[in-house]
Amino acid sequence: MKKVTKYISRKTLLYKTGVEYGDYTINHVQGCSHGCKYPCYAFLMAKRFGKARTYEEWIEPQVVHNTLSLLEEEIPKLKSKIISVHLCFTTDPFMFDYPEISMLSMDIIKMLNSAGIKCTALTKGLLPKELTELSRRNEYGITLISLNEDYRKEYEPNSATYRQRIERLYYLHEKGYKTWVSIEPYPTPNIVDQNFSEVLKSVTFVDKIIFGRLNYNPKVREYKDYRAFYNLLSQQVVDFCQFRNIEYHIKNGTMSEKESRNTAAI
Repeated sequence: MKKVTKYISRKTLLYKTGVEYGDYTINHVQGCSHGCKYPCYAFLMAKRFGKARTYEEWIEPQVVHNTLSLLEEEIPKLKSKIISVHLCFTTDPFMFDYPEISMLSMDIIKMLNSAGIKCTALTKGLLPKELTELSRRNEYGITLISLNEDYRKEYEPNSATYRQRIERLYYLHEKGYKTWVSIEPYPTPNIVDQNFSEVLKSVTFVDKIIFGRLNYNPKVREYKDYRAFYNLLSQQVVDFCQFRNIEYHIKNGTMSEKESRNTAAI
């Protein structure tokens, strides 16, 4: 187990997200120990705006020490506007091997639930089994873009294994919670050659699938038919979900404009 050694303070935490499928969000940690190398959009933005100078600095998480006191102030002001709060879009709420971060995330969810606010969470770590003690309205998800452990070790080096993530998600599913999977950012075959159907079959039990392409990596455009590739896989997600009555969302820019219109009409 690892210990947090750096702390920061903030003036605000809850904010309306610009992510297409989100409402409000909270990012109570700066940085992420998982160290994803797709590259990670959150790290690119943190570096651009001077919040992390190097990759090494980014993967040493800094916890917002005044998180709970800020929430006590912000929840009453924003409660009437919030549909749900997502943990998290620029960090991971259940960072692998960081129990302090997981415990803080649990406290955040408890506080929001106590105010009648639904929470959603997404992780590359392990969803705590103790989440079953919280609101039945909450929804829990994992990122899953491969089943290949060699790929994970290279591109998501400090995360939980894919099998561990799936098993913990399934545990919550079996306890009656709504579960979902984010298959994003999905790599092209020149990065890792894999069977997409096997990835989908591994999460047949989930209630929702979000699918999105890989961005900001020059290797994608080196793959000659990358647009057709993402169109094909997007349609595969649609067909897979419709057949099993699973909700789905194809991220903006993943399908070509023509294919997006055709899918929307299905």
